[in-house]
Amino acid sequence: MSRDLIRHYFKTFNEGDADGMAALVTEDVAHHVNQGEVRHGRDAFRRFLGETAEAYAERVESLVIFEGDKPGRYAAEFTINGVYKATQDGLPAARGQRYVLPVGSFFEVRGDGIARVSTHYNLIDWIEQVNL
Repeated sequence: MSRDLIRHYFKTFNEGDADGMAALVTEDVAHHVNQGEVRHGRDAFRRFLGETAEAYAERVESLVIFEGDKPGRYAAEFTINGVYKATQDGLPAARGQRYVLPVGSFFEVRGDGIARVSTHYNLIDWIEQVNL
């Protein structure tokens, strides 16, 4: 069941298992990141996971998964609890700041894999939290 696939995606996220997450997406996955460019392909997705793991320690909490009317479409609402570990270009300096954000992710499932992931959160809220 695809809902279980989405649940497993977040389980591997919380475990910090980048290889496990990459195994859940299709070879041609479209990864839409908040305030950024679309990354295409499993290799680009894996690179993104590596880059973010260096800069952030995050955990998904209060996960709710929704199934759309159209087959293969899912959404997830959750809270991300994180620590900003390493400064990212164009963002405030990292000093181990903690943050908590409401997040929404949208998925398209094709066959046995996730073909699209779109994640959205309030970047201004995040910046305000880490600028304290």
